[in-house]
Amino acid sequence: MMRDNGRMAETVAFGSVPTKLGDVLAAVTETGVVATSFNDGPDVRARIAGRVGLAVADDPARTAGARRELEAYFGGDVREFAVTVDWRLMSALQRQVLGTLYTTVPYGQVVTYGELAARSGTAVPARGIGSIMGSNPIPIIVPCHRVVAGNGLGGFSGGDGVESKRWLLTLEGHLPPTLDWDL
Repeated sequence: MMRDNGRMAETVAFGSVPTKLGDVLAAVTETGVVATSFNDGPDVRARIAGRVGLAVADDPARTAGARRELEAYFGGDVREFAVTVDWRLMSALQRQVLGTLYTTVPYGQVVTYGELAARSGTAVPARGIGSIMGSNPIPIIVPCHRVVAGNGLGGFSGGDGVESKRWLLTLEGHLPPTLDWDL
């Protein structure tokens, strides 16, 4: 951590985990996981650091918990993340909707866009809920893949799009595996 006027300045540290969907990246501040990405690389890290507005720290110990839980999740051994979430990249409305998702839709279950709109107590229509899911800075841990359309899976902006969503929902047991998938 760097000093800023005699006090410690906050930083962001990065760590990634190889998964079947790619190298999943976790960005962790002193507060908690602030962002995740289905891809790791210098450009992704720079974009996240810029959004967070913090200097980057090389701190594998800080990212160890998130990396361990992501690895266990993708291995089928974790159903609920215990890492602390840093909600700073979300507006109050995003925080309300995504926070409702985070606390009320457990592993292996789904909710429709309209149901999440009602459950969150916002006046956001289902289409707006879809936009909020697409802007989720912490996918997987804040499980936007568990929000589906009333008539199918709906969209997904993470990883390889809807195929990544289908893979995650299959991992969680909500969808049956296909013959060509190795979870």
